[in-house]
Amino acid sequence: ASPSDPENFPFVVLGNKIDVDGGNSRVVSEKKVRAWCALKGNIPYFETSAKEGVNVEEAFQCIAKNALKSGEEEE
Repeated sequence: ASPSDPENFPFVVLGNKIDVDGGNSRVVSEKKVRAWCALKGNIPYFETSAKEGVNVEEAFQCIAKNALKSGEEEE
């Protein structure tokens, strides 16, 4: 489902499985992702590994804060 207002939706981009292959099998470079996120209004970006617990908590906290902030702005 698409958000009703994509220009103001609190997107977060996650690059998962950074533990696999030392990052050598990635399809999109970190530099390219960060540039894209910057072009789209500084969308937060996290490289994560659920297996090793890398940046999972940080990403969740960011998502939760953005959702709460978005909810407050709608009221």
